This record gives sequence, structure tokens and C-alpha cells, in this order.
Amino acid sequence: MNTVSIISLVFAGICATSCMGKTIDDNPAKTKTITLSIEEAIKEHSEDLMSIQGVVGVGQGLCGNTPCMKVYVLRRTPELDKKIPASLEGFEVSIEVTGEIRAHPDN
Repeated sequence: MNTVSIISLVFAGICATSCMGKTIDDNPAKTKTITLSIEEAIKEHSEDLMSIQGVVGVGQGLCGNTPCMKVYVLRRTPELDKKIPASLEGFEVSIEVTGEIRAHPDN
């Protein structure tokens, strides 16, 4: 192998190593523009979220001081963590364990 080939291989290895574990979303220059209000985002995604077994409710809340989607679950499992996205429409999605939710009977 000549020197140019060795340098090319080293450069390719450095590039490949620096990109390992990265996704397009890891690019800090690429930020998602929020186009929907939190209410619209919840309306848009509630049906899909509620169709996930173990989800008992979807609502709006605050994560820190920022509006976010709250997904209420019977119990938190690794399977639910995989099915519920970390964010939707630019809003953080927070999972909260509530157990079963039932309406109170009218008195």
C-alpha cells in the first residue's frame, strides 16, 4: 500500500467513527419548527396514542416551563417506552403512571 492509500483509509476510519451513533436529529443546526399549537398536536395524535395498549389518557401539561404532551399509562414498561415517542410535532412527550382512570359516579 502506498502512503496515499494509508492516509485515505485512516481518514475514512476517523469519519466513520465520528458518525457512529448519530442520526440526522443529532444535528444541532437542524431544529424542528413547531407549526401546530399544543392543543392541535394533541388532537392530531391522541387517537394513535390511545390505541397503544396500556395508555389510558392523553393530555397537556408542562415539562419544566414548556408545554408538553402527557401520556398517562397503567404502568410503565420497556415496551411502552419503545412505542411512545419522545416528542411529537416538536413537543416533548412525558409518560406518567396513573393506573386505571374511571369516571366518578354522579351523586
